Amino acid sequence: MRIAVNTRLLLKGKLEGIGWFTFETLKRITQNHPEHEFIFIFDRPFDRDFIFADNVTPVVIGPPARHPLLFYIWFDFQIPKILKKYKADLFLSPDGYLSLRTKVPQLAVIHDINFVHRPDDLPWLIEKYYNFFFPRFARIAKRIATVSFYSKEDIARSFKISYDKIDVVYDGINQIFEPLSEKEKITVRQKIY
Repeated sequence: MRIAVNTRLLLKGKLEGIGWFTFETLKRITQNHPEHEFIFIFDRPFDRDFIFADNVTPVVIGPPARHPLLFYIWFDFQIPKILKKYKADLFLSPDGYLSLRTKVPQLAVIHDINFVHRPDDLPWLIEKYYNFFFPRFARIAKRIATVSFYSKEDIARSFKISYDKIDVVYDGINQIFEPLSEKEKITVRQKIY
């Protein structure tokens, strides 16, 4: 299978929540599934550290998608070209953005929809983009992954889509985290209590 992936949030030294999710998930998937080919689609020059395995082909297409107008251009004009060129079987988008101009099956990871409930927390144009496009993305997605049962119910209810179309996929844990030793547990308990 040839899987095209939106990797625009893999930015060296600038990984945040969804970027870390993308990093940890794609690192494991690509290494554990050498039978599949992955097309990583970046919107700017990428760091080789993000090419996790030999089955990953990096592609850079502009413009850098960091503004609602540029989101639209990147996802609805540039992404379909790449999906067609590489004959992708699936488009995976770890940040939930999809293309409304492709027939390739798409899987969106929608972490939450806080923008529906708290629109004033976002700049006006971003809020308008999210609330206009994300319900459409949810409807056209072949499947949706989200990180909790709360978000699953919220997405299904708010966007009026089938609950059965949404899978809960919990966030992974970075390798730097490990269980505390018994001695460390005692020390922590003594500090807390």
